[in-house]
Amino acid sequence: MSAKVYLIPTTLGDSKIEQVLPPYVIEIINSTNHYIVENVKTARRFLIKAGIKTKIDDLTFYELNKHSNPTLYSSYLKPITNNENVGIISEAGTPGVADPGADIVDIAHRKNISVVPLVGPSSILLSVMASGLNGQSFAFVGYLPIKKNERIKSIKELEWKSQTENQTQLFIEAPYRNNNLLDDIITTCGPNTKLCIACDITLETEYIKTDTIKNWRKGVPNLHKRPTIFLIHKY
Repeated sequence: MSAKVYLIPTTLGDSKIEQVLPPYVIEIINSTNHYIVENVKTARRFLIKAGIKTKIDDLTFYELNKHSNPTLYSSYLKPITNNENVGIISEAGTPGVADPGADIVDIAHRKNISVVPLVGPSSILLSVMASGLNGQSFAFVGYLPIKKNERIKSIKELEWKSQTENQTQLFIEAPYRNNNLLDDIITTCGPNTKLCIACDITLETEYIKTDTIKNWRKGVPNLHKRPTIFLIHKY
C-alpha cells in the first residue's frame, strides 16, 4: 500500500504561504484529493491560497470536529485502499497536536497505514524556542478553566509544578478572554516567576516577550482577540 496519510500544516494566520511552508508541502497537496478537516470552508480557502491545481469541487472533504461521529472515522481512510492519499488539515498550524487529528492518526497506525508529518509552523514549538525558558522539559496543558476561582487555582498549580519539576508550562485561552487570563497570571504568580507572552506568531503583528511577573506588572500588551500562548516558569 503506497498511499499515505499526510499531516498537512497550515498557516497560523494570514501570513504568506511561502514564508511558513516549504515547496514540497504544496507538491503533496497537489497529489491529494481527499482531506480530513476541522472546517470545510476554511480548508478550501487554505488549499486555494496554497495554489492547489485540482478544482476544489473535485476534492472530497470529511469533517473532523466536536460534532463528528467517531464511529465514522475509520471510513475517512477508505481512499487509502484505492491507493489514494489522504491529507489531514487542522484549523491552524500542525495537525495532530492539540487538535482532533490524532484520532485519525491512531486509526491509521492500527491499520498499518503510513503516516507522514510535514514541516510547518507549530505555535507550541515556536513559542518555546523564542521564550528563553526551559526547552528541555515543557508541557502544553491546553485551556485553563473558565471560572475565575478554578483558573487561579490552576495557575498556582502550574507555577508550583514549573518550579518543582523545572518544567516550562504552556497554556492558551480563547482569544477574546486573553486579557482576563493575563490579569489573573499577573496577580497570582510570584514576582520572580517568568512569563512569556507569544502572540500572533509568524504574523506581521508578532509579539514575543519574556520577563518577570514583577516587570510585567508595570504594563502589559492588549491581547484581545489575538492568538496567544502563555508560558510560565518559576525557578
